[in-house]
Parts: sequence; structure tokens; C-alpha cells
Amino acid sequence: MLRGTCESARQVVLAKVPPWGFATPIVCSRRSHRWPFPLLAADGNKEEPRQAWAFPALAFVKTSHGDGIPRESSPFINNDSMERGNIYEGKNMALFEEEMDSNPMVSSLLNKLANYTNVTQGVVEHEEDEDSKRKEIKAPRMGTFIGVYLPCLQNILGVILFLRLTWIVGTAGVLESFIIVFMCCSGTLLTAISMSAIATNGVVPAGGSYYMISRSLGPEFGGAVGICFYLGTTFAGAMYILGTIEILLKYISPNAAIFEGGEEAMLNNMRVYGTCILALMALVVFVGVKYVNKLALVFLACVILSIFAIYAGVIKTAFEPPIFPVCLLGNRTLVRGTDFPCVKYYEENNMTVTTKLWENFCDSPLLNASCDEYFMLNNVTEIQGIPGVASRVLLDNLWSVYGDKFAIVEKQDQPSVPVLEETDAKIKYYVYSDIMTYFTMLVGIYFPSVTGIMAGSNRSGDLRDAQKAIPTGTILAILTTSFIYLSCIVLFGACIEGVVLRDKFGQAVNGNLVIGTLAWPSPWVIVIGSFFSTCGAGLQSLTGAPRLLQAIARDGIVPFLQVFGHGKANGEPTWALLLTALICEIGILIASLDSVAPILSMFFLMCYLFVNLACAVQTLLRTPNWRPRFKYYHWTLSFLGMSLCLALMFICSWYYALVAMLIAGCIYKYIEYRGAEKEWGDGIRGLSLNAARYALLRVEQGPPHTKNWRPQVLVLLNLDSEQVVKHPRLLSFTSQLKAGKGLTIVGSVLPGIYLDKFTEAQRAEENIRSLMGAERTKGFCQIVVSSTVRDGISHLIQSAGLGGMKHNTVLMAWPQSWKHTDNPFSWKNFVDTVRETTAAQQALLVAKNIDSFPTNQERFSEGNIDVWWIVHDGGMLMLLPFLLRQHKVWRKCKMRIFTVAQMDDNSIQMKKDLQMFLYHLRINAEVEVVEMFENDISAFTYEKTLVMEQRSQMLKQMQLSKNEREREIQSITDESRGSIRKKSRSSPQCIGQDVDNLLPNDIQEEEAQLIHDRNTASRSTGMVKSHTAVATPDKIQMTWTKEKLISEKHKNKEACLSSYKDIFSMKPNQSNVRRMHTAVKLNGVVLNKSQHAQLVLLNMPGPPKNRHGDENYMEFLEVLTEGLNRVLLVRGGGREVITIYS
Repeated sequence: MLRGTCESARQVVLAKVPPWGFATPIVCSRRSHRWPFPLLAADGNKEEPRQAWAFPALAFVKTSHGDGIPRESSPFINNDSMERGNIYEGKNMALFEEEMDSNPMVSSLLNKLANYTNVTQGVVEHEEDEDSKRKEIKAPRMGTFIGVYLPCLQNILGVILFLRLTWIVGTAGVLESFIIVFMCCSGTLLTAISMSAIATNGVVPAGGSYYMISRSLGPEFGGAVGICFYLGTTFAGAMYILGTIEILLKYISPNAAIFEGGEEAMLNNMRVYGTCILALMALVVFVGVKYVNKLALVFLACVILSIFAIYAGVIKTAFEPPIFPVCLLGNRTLVRGTDFPCVKYYEENNMTVTTKLWENFCDSPLLNASCDEYFMLNNVTEIQGIPGVASRVLLDNLWSVYGDKFAIVEKQDQPSVPVLEETDAKIKYYVYSDIMTYFTMLVGIYFPSVTGIMAGSNRSGDLRDAQKAIPTGTILAILTTSFIYLSCIVLFGACIEGVVLRDKFGQAVNGNLVIGTLAWPSPWVIVIGSFFSTCGAGLQSLTGAPRLLQAIARDGIVPFLQVFGHGKANGEPTWALLLTALICEIGILIASLDSVAPILSMFFLMCYLFVNLACAVQTLLRTPNWRPRFKYYHWTLSFLGMSLCLALMFICSWYYALVAMLIAGCIYKYIEYRGAEKEWGDGIRGLSLNAARYALLRVEQGPPHTKNWRPQVLVLLNLDSEQVVKHPRLLSFTSQLKAGKGLTIVGSVLPGIYLDKFTEAQRAEENIRSLMGAERTKGFCQIVVSSTVRDGISHLIQSAGLGGMKHNTVLMAWPQSWKHTDNPFSWKNFVDTVRETTAAQQALLVAKNIDSFPTNQERFSEGNIDVWWIVHDGGMLMLLPFLLRQHKVWRKCKMRIFTVAQMDDNSIQMKKDLQMFLYHLRINAEVEVVEMFENDISAFTYEKTLVMEQRSQMLKQMQLSKNEREREIQSITDESRGSIRKKSRSSPQCIGQDVDNLLPNDIQEEEAQLIHDRNTASRSTGMVKSHTAVATPDKIQMTWTKEKLISEKHKNKEACLSSYKDIFSMKPNQSNVRRMHTAVKLNGVVLNKSQHAQLVLLNMPGPPKNRHGDENYMEFLEVLTEGLNRVLLVRGGGREVITIYS
């Protein structure tokens, strides 16, 4: 008894095995029904039918007889497919079982969609690498506010707001500062709109902006912009660390400075402390990113608290402004420390006592001391640093006050007495500008404060509904931060005195952070909040940048970065973190926040520019896959955003912009040259297709002008039985002739039926493409499967190319073994190809001895390219050597042109005319006219012509047409009584041993009912030695009567003897004798002049109009080129290809 299982119902049904060993089918049904036939017990007795509950399926069980040999119980011949299809049992999908491996069931697809980790992009997953590396993200997922809005808010509001915004407002004025902020925020808002469209056009896995750009614009743009974005994020980390050090050493603990002195000492302090903090942060990131993520909420709270403190302080200034007096000497702002008296001297106990200020500007504390001239001529006044929002200070701060480096900060409307000579010794007591200020420089410093809009898209894998959360959260965050920045500009200008705003480090207000003087309840709220905010932003940059680099490395588009795709066992990017820390150290060694900010502005602006470009390209192309859920976008907005980003790049710093573009361009070309081939369905590919279509339609309007003509080559290759190219030097010669310019189509023909040969065709195409890559032949590959090689070549000549991009020249190799009739590319195919190219008005190039042609690595240091210009066919003979000499292989070869003069030609005048013609063609070449006079036909020529014609006639006598052969087979079949076998042997019938050297082998076609073959003989290598012929009958593999065998013998013998009598009594045709005479004479002249030339170019005579002389034509060409090493036979296409006019 056997046990069968219905897996779908998880039920077991028992079945008896009959004596003959076949299994009883087990029928499982969801409904209760009777067995279709009774079960049989082992003894053959019938059992009662039983019922079973299961899914409809039919299972067959393997059983065996007593010999232990298993028997297939399946009713199908091939049971493998049945077993393979077991996984689809019960699914009612038997019709589609063979396609289940490539086409998943809809239920499984929807199941993946419902439990999204990585949605399949199609039936054949074209991003297997990415999908295999991503892990399923488990619920709960984050919403818009927590997942997008707050991270963007934290990244946008940062170090520039706390450390530089007040200085920008004071320097540029409220109006120009408003313009700066509005431009930058508009650029990011337009970029966010474009990003929202891209992010909602399908699922964006974790990878953020890099993923969006690379999948929209292709691997070249994606890699270039991805690396630029990575560098921008890395330098942003350096900027945040420098901001942290500035807050620490300027406002929290000034005494912690290691180096004392001026500006250079401060920079050295920044370098030392920055390196230490960078090492500490890198260690934290290496140990555990989870701690960074947990602290992110604390850092965000510090930012929000600081913002509220600023607004609260502004409101408080309307009622009770804070007390921050500023000391002025004339109209110049003085550096003021704690308990610093803002007077020159004061009265104490009826005595005049000088102050610290007097000692700074005079050489002694005495009243009669020698003092600075400006100090003596101007009075000291004290003004309120924070007059409050109710004051009219806004009107004073509307306009810009730019200055040079070391320019002293002055109050514009304050009276002062100028001096003629100024000394730099006392400048350290004034508040002065440490850098030269101008509008474009301030744009570069400010722009990093609006970056960070990608924070939401970078977390797309963690969002509950990314397509809804990313647009909403990002745009809301940009609008919120834009309002904060714009309102802060107005409020700073309305509350704070201009000289305090222009005081970058708060030296006039006791060394306080300027924005902190406005905050409520204490300046320390802003100081501590900004310190933790910049620390957190630095950690976030050091966390995000290595992961971005790891994503680029794992994509495999930049080969030298692949080492950075590896990391710890948990996936943490260790090597990428190390490289990020080293690049970040470069920014820290610069040590100036104002110098680092424009660098990262360039990289971020370039990234945003390409996001806008990606959206614009996809919208304009209207690709079927472009269906964003976010509908509030337009290509004009994307184009405006792209233009604004480009303008901002050059506004910030034109030389930084050029350097950033150069870096991106180099990466682009490197990926294009060395990168892995990726097909992501990107927009640039679609753009290229549209551009190609437009260009093809334009080219279609008419043939190219003679000045624009260049050989657009169709290369016909021969393949062996393994689909390997027989003559790879033909592609080498093509690349030397084309040098990457124009159209090249490499074609080949496989005989057979496409359904049977498609795998061989694919393998042949792969082999040809790899060879094209090795030979650096840029072009297209086209394999045609046709019933015959001759038809396939005809199809290629007629249909290769598209529209105006069609070939005008055919390049092929000379069939070296054309006398061997078993050669698939026989002389018949060759001659027909010559005729078809002539009919199609296409030029033909035939390379003889192609295997001796040079490779692309060879270089000819000397030698000649000889052109034998016999007839004019459009100038191809002149143009080809010129094109060849552009390549390194032939560059040092000299060009020589030979032409032939007849009896009545003036050879001297011909030479002068030819030299003038070449002069007008701007081609440098030696000219020689060869005189070839008519003389008597030699005996050798006569004999050679006779042998050629006898050979041709013998071929005709020996070859039966296909119809005649079929009629003969049918008649013999009808008379025979035995069974006909497919295999048959053939032997010479009526040709003697001496005639074997004359006759070539004919094509041996295997027919299904071939009885015997009377058409086989040996290959011709010499002349006739004997006129005798003895016939021997074939060994017939069938039963014949004796009479039939005797009659067959006599019939064959009589036919052969009569035909050979005619052959050996024939005389050669006079026309053939003349042609052979020309070939022999011309070959002798060419050998005399060009035997040692590196390449010989010859006019190729056309085939005879009468097809009966085709084999003679091959013999003429063979004689014409005999003894030459490398020959290129050239036949023009019937139009001029070279001109003397400009």
C-alpha cells in the first residue's frame, strides 16, 4: 500500500499497488466526489471507492518491480517538467507553468508590494545587486513630521544661522541680505519640487539623492554627481567641526587656546582642536551609529530651543532692550572686554586718571604722553548695541557696507576727524574685518545654510508612505526655514546696531556671540544650543557621507572605489569612514569656516542642478514610466531651478565652479571609459534616443554632399563552426580606416533557420562585440540567420542601417580558398556580392591576404602606400590612403600614385595634370606614370586562359541541377525494390588519375534519399596530364537487378567520354585571352613597382555581365594580384567622394 499526499489540503490518501506495478492515481478534490475508477488491492481485488477532500490535482507515484528499478508512473513522456511544476500544483496555472520562472504570479507580486522592502522592478530584475543587499525594514514606520519634516529642519538650520547670519545682514544690508536668502531658498524650493516629482515616480530605496540622480540620468551622471554630493557632505562635516571649535574657543572657553597671538594663532588652534574633535567623532561613528541616531533628537531640540530664544529676545527688545553698550572712538568701533571703561580718562579725588584705553593708544599713562593722532583728535562715545525693535535702526541697516580686509568697522552717521597718516600698530584695538567682503562672496558663505533638503529622501526606506511624506515634509521644511531666515534678517536689522552686526566675533560686546546678545533669557541659551547643534550636524555628516560612498562603491560604476563598498560584518562602512575622515581633515586644515563654506556650496549646487535637470529631462521626454504622484511640477520650474543653481555656482566663486565642473567631468569620462555597464532606464538614454531620432530625420532629407562624404562601412565577417571570427584583422583594418568616425556596421550571416540558430546567433554576436571592443572598433553588430549565406549577405546589403545612417561602403575579405567548393563563402557568393553592391550604388573594398595586415598595436616606421589608379570611379582610391594615414599604424608611410599610360597618351602631360589635381585636392603624394604598350600575347597567357576555360567547362559538365538530381533519384527509387538509406558513398566515376589534378570538388549536398553522387572529383592544382578516363561504378547501397547495374555502367562511361572529348578539343575564347593578357601585363607592372609596398590599392574590375564567365572573373582577379603581400581592391559606388572645392 502506498501513501500519497495532497499538499494543498495537507491530507493523506492511501492507494493500493496492483501486481503489474503501476501506481493508482490519487485524486484530491475540494468537493466530495467519487473516485473515477476503483482502487485495486495488492491481490487484484477491488476495493470500495472512497472519498477525499483536497485541491484538484493528479499525483502519480513512482513504484518499482521486485528488481528494484524505479518505474515512472506519469502518463507524460518527459516527467521532469511534471516534477518541476509540482510547486504550482493547486494553483490552476498549468497553462503558464513554463513561464513561472520568469513571470511571477500576480499574487506573489502583490504580496511583495504589500510587505514592501524592495519592489520588483520587472519580471527580470535588473537591479539584483541592490535588492540582494537591502534588508527588510520592519514596522513601525515613520510619518511625515518625524521622518521628513524634523530631519530637514535640523539639517537646514545650523552653523551659518548662529555664527554668520548677523554678520551677513550687517555687511550686505537688509535688502541685499534679503535678496541673497531669497535666491538661495528659491533654488532649494524649486529643487525640492523637482525632487518630489522624482521621488514619487516609483519607490526610492535608501540612497536618497544619489539614487534618484543615477537612476534618472544614468550611471555616468549619477556617479559624477554622487561623488560631488559625497564631497559636499564631507566638507560640510569639516565646516560643522570648525563651527564647533569657533564656538568653543571664542565664546565658551577662550582660555583653552593653545596658541596665543593674532589671526594665524587662531587658525592653528582651529587645526589642532579640529583634528582632535574629528578623531573623536569618527571613533563615535565607528563604535556605533545607533548612539548618533539617539542623540539626533537632543540636537534637534537644541536647534528649536535656540530659534524660540531668538524670537523671544526680539519681542523683549520692544519693551526692555538688553544692555550691551558699544564703545566708539570717533566713528570707529573699539574692542571692548569686561570692565573696560569707555573713556580716555576720568576724575578721581580731584586727579585726572587715565584709563586702559589711554594706555592702548599712548606710550605712557601720563597726560603729556605721546598718543595716536586719531585718538587725540576724536572723542570716545558709548552707544547702545541692541537698541530694540522699536528703534529706527532698521533704516540705518538697509544698505550694504562692504570693505577690504583689515577695514575698521565704522558707524556711518557718527562724526569723526580723519587723519592723513594711519599706523597699523593700533589696529588690534579696533574691530576690523578679517576678510574682504562683497556680494558674491557672501552668497557662497550663506548657501550651506539652506542645504539639507535631502534629509527626508535619504530616509525614504524608513518612511511609512514615502511618496506622500517626502514632498509634503520637504517643502514644508523649506517654507518654514525660509520664513525663519527671512524674518531673522529683518529682525536683526531692526534690533541690532550696524557696527555690532558687522562685528563677526562680538569683540565690541565683551566677546559675546552677537546673535546671543539678542536671545532671551540668556546669551548662553544660544551658545550652548549652537554648540550642540553643530556637534550633531558634524556627526550626522560623518555618518551619512560614508554610507553614500558605500552606495556608490557597491553600484560598481566607479571601479577604483569598489574597496570602499566593504565594511564590518554588520554592514558599517569602515573603509569609507576612513576616507571620509581624511577628506574632512583637508577641510579642517584650511581652518577657516568662511573658506570652507564656498567649497561645499559648489558641490551641493551641482547636485541640485542635476536633480532639476533629471526632472526636466524626464518631463520633456514623456517616457511611459514617468508618472509621478506629485503633480505640482513643470519642466519650466525645473529648468528655472537648474539655471538658478548654475548662476549661484558662478556667483559664489567662478573658479570654484570651474574646478567642481572639471572634477565632475573627469569622473563622468572615467565612468564612461572604465565603469561597469549599467542599464537603469535613465533619462539621458531616452534623450539620446530622441536626439538620434531627430538627427536621423534630418539626415533623411537627402544624400550627403561630396565634402561631407566619408566611408560608412558594412564589414562582412566570416565565422567558423564555433561562431568565432575567422579574420579578426578585418576589424583592425576597419578601426584604422575609420578612427572612430562615421558609421560602422559589423555583419555576419549564419545559414539555417532562426528558430534553430538563435542561440548560435547570440553567441556569435557576443564574440563579435568582444572582438570589436578589443580592436576598439566603434559601431554596431548585426547577425542575420538566413537559409543561405548568399541570401543573408543580400539582406545585409539591402537593409543594414536606419534611415540616413546607412552604409555606403562594403568591406570584405578575399575568399582565399575560392577554388575549394566546400567553402561556404564560395566564389559564387563573392561575385554576387560584387554585383549587388554595384546595383545598390555602394563602394566595395576587398582586402586580400587580410591576415597579414597590421594590428592596431603595430607601427610602420617607413614604407609606401601605393595607389594604382587605372580608371576613375569617384575618387575612392585617393581618399582611402588619406584616411589610413590619419591612424598611427600608417602615419609614417608615404603615399605614391601610379597611373597607366597607353600608346596614344602623353605621359609627361599626364604626370603634370595628376600633380596639379593632387595639389588642388590638398593631398601629398608622389606621382608616377607607367607606360604599358600593347604587344603580342605570350604563350603563357594563351595557355593559362586555355586551362581556365577547360576547368570551367569541366565544372559545368560535372554539375547537375537540383531538378535533374531529384528526377534521377525519383526514377531510381521507383525501380528499386530495397529500402533506401540516407548515407551514401561516392567515388570518381569516369575521371582518370591524371584528371584528378584538374577537377575541383563540388559541393556535396546530403539529400534524404540520395542514392549515389556522380559529381565529385579532386581539387585542381595544375594542368592536364592525361586524356584517358576510366569509369568505375559506385557502390550502391540498395538492391539492383543485374541488367540495371550493367546499363548504368555503360551510360556513365559513354557520357563521360563524349563530354571530355569536347573539353580537350576546345579553343580559348578571344575575349578571355585579352582579359588574361591585361591581368598578366598589369600584374607584372605592379610587381615591378610595388612588390615591397606596405599596402597596394587597385581598381577592382567589375564582373562580366554574362553570368557564365563568373569563375573566369575570379581567375582574372587572382592573376592581377598574384605575388603582392597586402592588396586592397577598390570598387567605387558610382558617385564622387572627393572634391577640389572648399
